[in-house]
Amino acid sequence: MSDVVLEFRDVLKRFGGTTIVDRVSFTVNRGEFFTLLGPSGCGKTTTLRLIAGLEVPDGGEIVLDGQTLAAPAAGICLPPDKRNLGMMFQSYAIWPHLSVFENVAFPLRVRRVPEPDIARKVTEALELVGLAGMEGRGATQLSGGQQQRVALARAVVYTPSLLLLDEPLSNLDVKLREQMRMELRALQRRLDLTVIYVTHDQSEAMSLSDRVAVVNKGRFEQVGTPQEIYERPRKRFVGDFLGRTIIVRGIVRGTASERWVELPGAERIAVPPETDAGVTEGTRVRVLCRPEEVTLLPGGESAPNQVTGRIETVTYMGDHLEYTIRAAELELLMTASKKTPQPVGAEVRLQFDPQAVTILP
Repeated sequence: MSDVVLEFRDVLKRFGGTTIVDRVSFTVNRGEFFTLLGPSGCGKTTTLRLIAGLEVPDGGEIVLDGQTLAAPAAGICLPPDKRNLGMMFQSYAIWPHLSVFENVAFPLRVRRVPEPDIARKVTEALELVGLAGMEGRGATQLSGGQQQRVALARAVVYTPSLLLLDEPLSNLDVKLREQMRMELRALQRRLDLTVIYVTHDQSEAMSLSDRVAVVNKGRFEQVGTPQEIYERPRKRFVGDFLGRTIIVRGIVRGTASERWVELPGAERIAVPPETDAGVTEGTRVRVLCRPEEVTLLPGGESAPNQVTGRIETVTYMGDHLEYTIRAAELELLMTASKKTPQPVGAEVRLQFDPQAVTILP
């Protein structure tokens, strides 16, 4: 059996004259937790609906476990009930007039599963999500977190090849969302489920995913592990969307064996050895680094990989301080500990770690 469960091949989806999914290609492996992360309107939910059969692509091909689900050029588009998929919506879609048992049993009844098997499978699914003994309760008697568990049990009750989750935690309060995040990841690992998860929340994507696709305007800007896309963003959008980024600009100097970025004021930051060879002498570049990888030092003589600056504003944020610093002819936003506060107007140095920076044209 192939390790690839789902394959998108050059998939295109338009609504009117607007392209929502723009010739996207990717694969999802068996047992993988794969997340589509991006802002509202970027095309991530439409991508999920194309997989589910709730939308029809205008081009390309979608393949699940070797079976073609959709290929407009060949006239193929399987209906949702013919695809071995589970899907959980943001709204949960729990039927208020049905009991917990009947809500979970619904996809099995649609598939005409024998009654004894329905009873066994529903009981097992409810035990998995921590709702054993609640089969007879009505949906309106449940809390938000319990309704979320019912929707999850219904999505996994028939062991789908692929589980699609569309922002399933967004309606929960912060504490319950964190709890359900841990439970969801534990359940996925226990059942070895293949999951595609849609969210705009970077903390969810980071904590849940094996791989993340950062989506912007219908395109996949970068696909990789959470660590790869956070620490080595390949595009400005990726760096900005996944938290704050310190960005300075300069010109590459030196040779292939030893290169650095020369900043305004002749200060310099070493170029990481693994930087693309296309970044050569004279190339104008941006140096990207996460704020937690930059050390804020008191003023003094500048050393290699340091940039001098002046603090323009200080904001108290409770557990830390936030500084606006004028450096390298730019305004940079930095966070730092409250233990060694710096006043407005103070001269400071920003210490960059060459191993933690990303160089982009």
